[in-house]
Amino acid sequence: MTYHGTYAYKTDVGRVRSHNEDQAMVVLNSSGEVFLIVCDGMGGANKGDVASKLAIDSLSESFRKKHRSPLAQFDKWWFTRSCKEANALIYDQADKNPAYKGMGTTMVAALISGDRLMIANIGDSRAYLINKDKIKQLTEDQTYVHFLVETGKITSEQALTHPERHVLMNALGIYPSVSLTINVYPYQGESLLLCSDGLYNQVPEKDILSLVSTDERADQKVTSLICVANANGGSDNEGLAYWESIGHD
Repeated sequence: MTYHGTYAYKTDVGRVRSHNEDQAMVVLNSSGEVFLIVCDGMGGANKGDVASKLAIDSLSESFRKKHRSPLAQFDKWWFTRSCKEANALIYDQADKNPAYKGMGTTMVAALISGDRLMIANIGDSRAYLINKDKIKQLTEDQTYVHFLVETGKITSEQALTHPERHVLMNALGIYPSVSLTINVYPYQGESLLLCSDGLYNQVPEKDILSLVSTDERADQKVTSLICVANANGGSDNEGLAYWESIGHD
């Protein structure tokens, strides 16, 4: 089975930041698989934009060469190997060039292979599954504040305004080795939205659902999401990758 669909990806600097460190992409390979990825670079003057670009380029190129497999275990191995390669690229660049010291990036990626959906996550960019009138977050934010919520130290409401809510517990390229979370789900043609925190911190889930549930084209929906995020403050860069299935064969 191969799913066919429409897609769009876009980034925006927002209304506060001076430069854009987000990267997003959607790629289809010759095996009929679909790959979505969003990276939110970190490091500011330390070239977070370089880290996110290195990650996107490395992982998308690896995906283009990937062969389709009926085994979820093979795809997990591919994801893990590709992320390790991207991590090494970023870490080595930062090690060789003092201007890049400390740079890194979040990464959330989705692989649609037939009736299987695989989500890989490093950091706090998110993946949402959208089905008719429901939206479901598939990733867990790998942040200090999420850890505090999970361990009962603070409430979800307190997390929204916590002074350390942007502190990451995991990122790509910061250390010589990297850990990632991979989850597998059955796929039945649902829509997918991957985004950086610049979007979900400015646009509530119910509004995201409303904006992608219209009859607009995929690129128009993505543009609308960014416009609303900016209208609500645009306090950070926004990066989005969106996929909408239109059938399968």
